[in-house]
Amino acid sequence: MSLNVETPHRDEEAGHSGFGARFAVILIALLWASQLNGLIGLMASNAQSEIAIHYQTTQIAWFSQIGLLVGVFCTPFVVKAAGMYGKKRVLLVITGLGLLGDLIAAVSTNYETLLVGRAISGFYGPSIALVYALARDVFPPRLVGPASGFLGGGMGVLALGGPFLSGWVLDDFGYRGVLWFMVIATAVSLVALLTTVPESPVREARTRMDWAGGILLGGGMASVIYGVGNGDKWGWTSGDTLAFILGGLAALVVFVLVERKAEHPIFPITLLGRRRVWSTFLVLGLIMGAVYAQGTVMNLLVLMPDIPGLSDGLGWTATKNAWVSAPNSLILLAVSVATGFLARKVDTRLLLGIGGALVAVGIVLISQFHYSVAQMMGLGVISGIGMGIVVALVPIMIIESVKPEEQAIGNGAQNMMQGVMQGVLTQIAFVVVAQNHNVVKGTAFYVDSAFTNGFLLFAGVVAVATLLAFFIPRAKSLDEAETGQAT
Repeated sequence: MSLNVETPHRDEEAGHSGFGARFAVILIALLWASQLNGLIGLMASNAQSEIAIHYQTTQIAWFSQIGLLVGVFCTPFVVKAAGMYGKKRVLLVITGLGLLGDLIAAVSTNYETLLVGRAISGFYGPSIALVYALARDVFPPRLVGPASGFLGGGMGVLALGGPFLSGWVLDDFGYRGVLWFMVIATAVSLVALLTTVPESPVREARTRMDWAGGILLGGGMASVIYGVGNGDKWGWTSGDTLAFILGGLAALVVFVLVERKAEHPIFPITLLGRRRVWSTFLVLGLIMGAVYAQGTVMNLLVLMPDIPGLSDGLGWTATKNAWVSAPNSLILLAVSVATGFLARKVDTRLLLGIGGALVAVGIVLISQFHYSVAQMMGLGVISGIGMGIVVALVPIMIIESVKPEEQAIGNGAQNMMQGVMQGVLTQIAFVVVAQNHNVVKGTAFYVDSAFTNGFLLFAGVVAVATLLAFFIPRAKSLDEAETGQAT
């Protein structure tokens, strides 16, 4: 099958003035699917205190963690199946499983059943990898960049409306309302995907599923994340922590050895042998992992109380924080769309360097000036512009680095690397901020230097990753890459 199906009329299908109604509807459906995980995660995070009280459990951490672990574990199998059987088809299957899990959680009458539902909904975890891959195929070449940029910047839409929506549902309908909202949101995504998004014709050869390789890769990653996530509670030198982290790393080493001999590997090791691919994964994983992990310190800063001599938080409510961050979210979204257009004409490595530098500078400034609404909003513009550039480039740079039939696998691998980086950096950040805190009646309160040091940690990681971006080899530009096969 030839993957190059260029025709002289493809640009006309989208209309020269914009996306056109049909492609706009497809874009909205894909945006909803790409941000559904984030929205559900946000709402679940806000509702977990109420759920812990209702079910009288001390194991509330599993409410969020079990879905994450299932998602990481199943990612290799999902992206491999998408390559063989169709990205839309597999996306519909995992969305259906997500809906089933959400429904079980919503009707649960005990905590164990609730966790079963959350575990099943974790199969939806790799969805964003398939959404990015579909965008490469279903939009005409001239719209792939803007569409990918818009999808990457979708976190701005989530950051803008998510906190307000979450607060309204939880305040007016309680945790049960949150669980039923998850059902409705997933059902809407399923219907939208089914009725508006075309299937991609790009396929790889159908072969036997490499179950051993998938279990080693997904299980190894999940084990490392689980061990790192519990390191602070268990102790970093405890037997349990070391067993999960070292066991996971050992599984990944065995995975590499097994895949080299596998006739039909679940993840082609040769893909990581290309410098353009592994360097892109590394740089994007570091920057995005740091950007997302930074949210943990930011939330501590804005939501912890301001108690002289004890706690140097800002003491804002979640609603106030949502209003303060709203302009920054709009900037992020607008810049991400503009970056999608620029990526057709400007070297994406240069754009990534600019974006990463702005993120690092913005975080450094916030580390020193974070005492008022004006400072947070004003300095947030700098990092907001940088983040808009970076998040838009994530799917675009992978498009430039891999072949069409490798797109789903490439996105899945980058998402897994980003998740590991985020988990590791989050735990390191907790260790850093814990060096400057006061404990009263079992509650930790953080002083100003804790927040400063936490932000500087993330700024340093972003700065190093940004410098590494200039060692990424040049590849085909976005306009030269094979795109638009489904059009």
